[in-house]
Amino acid sequence: MCTDDGLAAVLTADRALLHWRAVQALGDRGLAEHAVQETLLRAWRSCARFDEDRGALRTWLLAIHRNVVVDMSRARAARPGDSGWDELGELVDSRHAHPDFSDGLVDGMLVAQLLALLPASQRAAVTEVILRDRAYQEVADEFGVPVGTVKTRVHYALRSLRKLPQCA
Repeated sequence: MCTDDGLAAVLTADRALLHWRAVQALGDRGLAEHAVQETLLRAWRSCARFDEDRGALRTWLLAIHRNVVVDMSRARAARPGDSGWDELGELVDSRHAHPDFSDGLVDGMLVAQLLALLPASQRAAVTEVILRDRAYQEVADEFGVPVGTVKTRVHYALRSLRKLPQCA
């Protein structure tokens, strides 16, 4: 993570997931992109403090990301309609230098448990299309199947997950 190649690998692997989660939490694609950039900036600045023994890199990034999204949400709530990009940047920059690993760890474990319930073909399709935000056609080409097959796998996987009991 602390090198240009490491950062590029993180961007390739996790950017889509971070963006998707930010859009879900903030409801705004522009703010979501800002949240992803702020997350990566915080991670870059504190990459020397990352401890692989405490958890995976993705879990660490998701913890940082959660703090960024919370900061942005609080800033919007404090000044509804009055928060511009400059103010948000100042607010998110100064808080939560050390991420809380527990929330990211729980989220990661929940996603892993849910994906484990799916058949391998559906799990692979959901991982690529939903979590990695890749195009159906791109995934179909990689898997060597028609695009309709990938769409069907994702559809049935999401339908199966929706039928699971809600976690409280």
